Amino acid sequence: MSLNVKAWLGLFFLALAMALLVFIPAGTLRYWQGWLFLAVFFASGVSHTLYGMKNDPALLERRLAGGPTAERSSTQRTIMLFISLGFIGLLVVPALGWRFGGGALPLAAVIAGNALITVGFFIVFLAFRENTFAAANVDIFPGQRVVSSGPYAVVRHPQYAGAFLYLLGIPLALGSWWGVIVFAAMVPVLIWRLFDEERVLTAGLPGYAEYRSRVRFRLIPGLY
Repeated sequence: MSLNVKAWLGLFFLALAMALLVFIPAGTLRYWQGWLFLAVFFASGVSHTLYGMKNDPALLERRLAGGPTAERSSTQRTIMLFISLGFIGLLVVPALGWRFGGGALPLAAVIAGNALITVGFFIVFLAFRENTFAAANVDIFPGQRVVSSGPYAVVRHPQYAGAFLYLLGIPLALGSWWGVIVFAAMVPVLIWRLFDEERVLTAGLPGYAEYRSRVRFRLIPGLY
């Protein structure tokens, strides 16, 4: 099977799974926030896939190898299991809120959530464009080098920074305060993954220790 076919099939099955996780708990297809969210989320996903197909097939292949089973270390497998469960919660909890009432957010929050998803995916795209080794799993690849240009000159983990934004945007886009609580529960696990990745890169990627001392902030310029 060609890389492009694998990428499109992966995107299709992800879309199908996410739609089921949104609309089955909601108990209806008349959950307009769900439709809007999925349209915004997958418009970004399609644009990333098209970029990889046209400009960086190696990056696209590395991005397809994600999830708990793709990780080599037991620590990262555990982390990714928790992150996967958290992502499911980001979809299911708001949908249940829609079905049974409670924790609903106004239209302005829904619009803000979709905006956060768009901005978050754009920041991730900037990281992808700058760093072909921005894989979905924590590893060091043959020929990998430290990237310190573009967004990597501002923060050490722009891909994570973008992910934090779009993950926060998901429960807002789905109109649920309860989903924001799920996101808050995911934050320590995401930070754990970031710290462990820095440990791996510092130990195995030449020049990364110097890069860490030069670019002080991990996620938020001037703050963290």
